[in-house]
Amino acid sequence: MATSQPHPLTAERAAVVRAGRQLLATGLVRGTSGNVSLRLGEAVAVSPTGVPYEDLTPPDVPVVDLAGQPLAGTLRPTSELALHLAVYRARPDVAAIVHTHSMFATVFAVLGEPIPPVHYQLARVGPVGVAPYFRYGSEELAAACVAALGDSGAALLANHGVVAVGADLAAAMAAAESVEYVAELAWRCRLAGGERVLDGAQLAAAAEAFRGYGQA
Repeated sequence: MATSQPHPLTAERAAVVRAGRQLLATGLVRGTSGNVSLRLGEAVAVSPTGVPYEDLTPPDVPVVDLAGQPLAGTLRPTSELALHLAVYRARPDVAAIVHTHSMFATVFAVLGEPIPPVHYQLARVGPVGVAPYFRYGSEELAAACVAALGDSGAALLANHGVVAVGADLAAAMAAAESVEYVAELAWRCRLAGGERVLDGAQLAAAAEAFRGYGQA
């Protein structure tokens, strides 16, 4: 007897839904801002455009290939689909992307300043540079994001927000959270009279220590 086949990327679509709700709960996104994607091979599950995170269900999550052609789902993907796909094509090590408009990181994006490394937590992410401003959803923004990201775990988009990446969704979420934490810390220190940053050697030592962090 024939059995029905599961929808493509069933687990990944559910993970995108959970991540969206977590971003909303932690305040890293507001309303329908930001977007999330998760890649498996040549297929990408990505949050749809304009759907509140609390209303999102796994079947609502579109699946596309790396050229943007639809594979599953009926809703339109995020308006930042070009950015997600450009990063995946440029970074084979990346399997998840989280894009937010989190408040303090976006303050630095509006200022056009990289996130100052005031805390060793940023060593888990790498340097967070700034891509120049281009209209949201544009191919120009996608290319600028790839260039600003380099091989780091996050980049700012001028007058826009943050893009964080990782080898899995947990890593990308952690990068987004770390960037916002350090951005808030740097901003509060600046208001208190000025921040003191860690130098390259201090950050490199912290990054090396993080390689053995947590449980085996």
